[in-house]
Amino acid sequence: MLQEEYRYYEPYQLPSQPSSSAPVATLDNYPAMQTLPEQYVSQPPTHPSGPLLVSTAPRKRPGRAGAIMALALVLAIIFGVGLFSGWEFANKNSSTTTASKSVASALSSQLQSAGSSSSSNNLETQQEAAIAKIEPAVVQLDVTTAQGQQIGSGVIIDTRGDIVTNNHVVSGAQTIDVVLNTGTTLHGQLVGTSPANDLAVVRIPPFAHMTVAQIGDSSKLTVGQEVLAIGNPLGITETATKGIVSALNRSVTESTGATISHAVQTDAAINPGNSGGALIDLQGELVGIPTLAAINTESNTPANGVGFAIPSNLVATVVSQIIQ
Repeated sequence: MLQEEYRYYEPYQLPSQPSSSAPVATLDNYPAMQTLPEQYVSQPPTHPSGPLLVSTAPRKRPGRAGAIMALALVLAIIFGVGLFSGWEFANKNSSTTTASKSVASALSSQLQSAGSSSSSNNLETQQEAAIAKIEPAVVQLDVTTAQGQQIGSGVIIDTRGDIVTNNHVVSGAQTIDVVLNTGTTLHGQLVGTSPANDLAVVRIPPFAHMTVAQIGDSSKLTVGQEVLAIGNPLGITETATKGIVSALNRSVTESTGATISHAVQTDAAINPGNSGGALIDLQGELVGIPTLAAINTESNTPANGVGFAIPSNLVATVVSQIIQ
């Protein structure tokens, strides 16, 4: 609120009247009348005959009404100026507030956009680092059976050259060729299998600069968590797909009759050739072995975005039993 300006006005003073003691001119003060020629004396007076009328009505003096009107006019001007100033101030304040809100909104949008972009870049960086960490440990398995050739994936899990894969990848194998991510092919030897858990171990001779996958804790997985699948789907080597953990603790029965308990469900694409590969988190740790995709019974084809992996904790337990 603007503080109104107040002024003090003196009471209006009526104009002062001439004092009765002021000197008054009389005929005696004027020079004596000079004698007029005769012709003028005999002339009749030039003013009309009859008595001279003198107005006896009193003179009108400025009254209180005029003073009140003047005072009201001054007050109206002051009030109008104050009102206009207040309106202008409020309007400027409102405009400033609106402008401030607009600036704040723009800054907020920019910050959110920058934050979103930064978050996206950070996620991409994590994915790239995770893939680079696990990819040298993921191999392709070319298996020859009595029925022909089949392709799968495997993961190097220790410095002895042990590779974990699915049992159904190496079942009935006559020969197993292991193709490293460098393109080098080594001969693999089947160490042992666990058909009930659809797991097997294949060993290759250790080599220089061999990368070993770090096994993570699958019990810490949460639904919605980002995961990546690395393998050789359809024989296309070094393929990475991404998704999330769709569900946990699924019980899945394979066509071979093996039942996988506590399976990890994911929407990361899993296709033939991915079996035995790596399901990893964003730290590049092995949290599961992709095993199969759900089958759409209407078309008898793999269902889109519904895949399953053997949890890493079960893998670690079964592999240690096979190697002993």
